[in-house]
Amino acid sequence: MTTRAIAKDLIARLVGFDTTSDRSNLELMDFVRGYLASHGIESHMTFSPEGDKANLFATIGPADRPGVALSGHTDCVPVEGQAWDSDPFAVAERDDRLYGRGTCDMKGFVAMCMAMVPAFAEKPLATPIHLAFSYDEEVGCTGVRPMVARLGKDLPMPLAVLVGEPTMMEVVDAHKGISDFETVITGFESHSSMDLAGGNAIFAATRFIGELMRLREAYIARGDATGRFEPGYSSIHVGRVDGGTAGNIVPGRCLVNWEMRALPGDRATDVEEAMAEFSAREILPHLRSVSDATSVVTTRLVDAPGLAPDPGSLAEVLAKRLSGHNATQTVSYATEAGLFQVAGAPTVVCGPGDIGQAHRPNEFLALSQVDACLAFLDRLVQACRAGL
Repeated sequence: MTTRAIAKDLIARLVGFDTTSDRSNLELMDFVRGYLASHGIESHMTFSPEGDKANLFATIGPADRPGVALSGHTDCVPVEGQAWDSDPFAVAERDDRLYGRGTCDMKGFVAMCMAMVPAFAEKPLATPIHLAFSYDEEVGCTGVRPMVARLGKDLPMPLAVLVGEPTMMEVVDAHKGISDFETVITGFESHSSMDLAGGNAIFAATRFIGELMRLREAYIARGDATGRFEPGYSSIHVGRVDGGTAGNIVPGRCLVNWEMRALPGDRATDVEEAMAEFSAREILPHLRSVSDATSVVTTRLVDAPGLAPDPGSLAEVLAKRLSGHNATQTVSYATEAGLFQVAGAPTVVCGPGDIGQAHRPNEFLALSQVDACLAFLDRLVQACRAGL
């Protein structure tokens, strides 16, 4: 079989595992581990606290030195409520495209790395190639963290990390971070005829949201000094508001889900702290005028750092060389790349597929992107045999 045919088969095998983020990925990881073992490659697993999910790290080539890591996540987003033309967990090939959940984001890349394993192992590598496959990227890049924590300890710290999220094989050297928050406002529930408006949790939530909107406008006005991002500012978004019991009851509780997608250099903690100060100054006095049991409590649910540009890093130079691109790009979505960078590994994002296909019904990966990615990985083999 050609490498392309092997890659297509492996994409179909991986898509066939339903690894939606609320489910286990152990079956898929057992398959990957067995595949690697069949080629004489040992892998190391890092399990979730519950033991129902795992990361996998494997080294091909000399184990006594750091190498180039290929990073990909194995979870995918749900398909419920989406209108698919074919079974999302069975790859369908039509019009030179592979349709299925995760083909683009991002089991396609993981499968192509696996398809290249025979080539990776065929001749000695002067610089090793690491495979770093993770879980729960789609719910805040949470799964990769235990594996990243082992880098430089009992796992080698890579010389460079190439994250294979869909970029159409363009080299991305910067992206925004994402932080999600849940703010619960506890007011004082009472009969509406009493007009205890100070204890109205929804009224308090409107003030809270109004301040988020003011901060949002401030970030828009500040903009992006680099001129590289679209949208060109750190964005603040409110995604869900839930409160109240009935029209004639003063609401005693209101929940606000909000997020910030921060440019490199901006910090969601600044907004979190500003909102805590605003709540203490402008919201709590009204609530406490009715009851001391009232409160405003914010919990951070997700916190994935952005990827900052690192001009001239080995990851950037290598990815440009392998892809044939002289320029770098930015994206506004978040990936695991920032976590590797914070840990000390130079990192870029470069992978097959169009992010516009991710998370949608009839998600697909074009076969032309399969070919482009396999060529990229083949050039990586040559570079690692030569010692980069």
